[in-house]
Amino acid sequence: MHFSIPETESRSGDGGGSAYVLRKEYGANVLPAFPPKKLFSLTPAEVEQRREQLEKYMQAVRQDPLLGSSETFNSFLRRAQQETQQVPTEEVSLEVLLSNGQKVLVNVLTSDQTEDVLEAVAAKLDLPDDLIGYFSLFLVREKEDGTFSFVRKLQEFELPYVSVTSLRSQEYKIVLRKSYWDSAYDDDVMENRVGLNLLYAQTVSDIERGWILVTKEQHRQLKSLQEKVSKKEFLRLAQTLRHYGYLRFDACVADFPEKDCPVVVSAGNSELSLQLRLPGQQLREGSFRVTRMRCWRVTSSVPLPSGGTSSPGRGRGEVRLELAFEYLMSKDRLQWVTITSPQAIMMSICLQSMVDELMVKKSGGSIRKMLRRRVGGTLRRSDSQQAVKSPPLLESPDASRESMVKLSSKLSAVSLRGIGSPSTDASASDVHGNFAFEGIGDEDL
Repeated sequence: MHFSIPETESRSGDGGGSAYVLRKEYGANVLPAFPPKKLFSLTPAEVEQRREQLEKYMQAVRQDPLLGSSETFNSFLRRAQQETQQVPTEEVSLEVLLSNGQKVLVNVLTSDQTEDVLEAVAAKLDLPDDLIGYFSLFLVREKEDGTFSFVRKLQEFELPYVSVTSLRSQEYKIVLRKSYWDSAYDDDVMENRVGLNLLYAQTVSDIERGWILVTKEQHRQLKSLQEKVSKKEFLRLAQTLRHYGYLRFDACVADFPEKDCPVVVSAGNSELSLQLRLPGQQLREGSFRVTRMRCWRVTSSVPLPSGGTSSPGRGRGEVRLELAFEYLMSKDRLQWVTITSPQAIMMSICLQSMVDELMVKKSGGSIRKMLRRRVGGTLRRSDSQQAVKSPPLLESPDASRESMVKLSSKLSAVSLRGIGSPSTDASASDVHGNFAFEGIGDEDL
């Protein structure tokens, strides 16, 4: 994820002032070193270098749950985003899509953060306050075939209007989707008419896109329930299908089960699923459970131009992102697995949210989230409610889609390339330790 820092922040040192406040509040040893400011005017190259340093600084701070929830830090990020794009605070209409393509138009301020916009969308749809926490806003890029490529989940500190308009392309949209992984929470959502309709529309859409895997017989049963308008029964059957409720990413490359293997990654049900086609073999799938990931990290690198050398006049290469996780293959064998994808940060956020959800459930907590009550004002919302439209009947399943088989009931039986710690200059602080990691014996694999 990239944060845009206004040039005035880089020169004036306002960012440094925010860092000082954070150090005073949480202690100097907690924060990474703030990028130093130069006394003289910066050249364009130096401005860009400092901009990148500030981005890295903020990403480092954002990884800490305590610091990331700091209003001092978040207000700095919001101000930086708004000033960078030179967007004045004013009321605007913002378009948010549902998974089935239905448009929801809400009135917000350009300075409204993600939670403000989410609450405005919920109010427009008449979604109860205690179900707001079950949904999130996602920034996506709409492809030519109408499918979505997920850019990122909009974070609390973001200004959705500024985020989507700053990209200056009609391809980028904001989409509302459910934000939990455990299908057991569906029961809470389905208790409400609007929640049921949102979940139903998303599921139909995911089946149509091929994200949820169905056989011809299952498809026939689903279509029959759809014709009867039996939405709950439709969802109960859908819950039994492979990849129900998963987020699907664009095709990418992994070193599993061999180097430079083309894969399609999906996240859901406390796992990362890798679909791949090995030479001369049918489409296969391997699953990595989040409870068997000891840790993970995202690293970035800029490939050198051909010839292996770089020079100031050659321009900058495209940044390559990698998600690497250390996986418990057997009782006493940990293995690093690396996925190279522009969506690596999004994958990492999915992993973290899965762990958070597991820990909340383990402690007996709930993901229900009441509407945040504001002091000194309320959101500007339309009084009219908008209904969630029913999706069209399911089309016949695509005959070109092949069924998949599991790579193995034992991942240790798969020939994996042995690698050590990923080659990177990332420090130990960049590694995300997994509090849901469990020691598992061979008999459990």
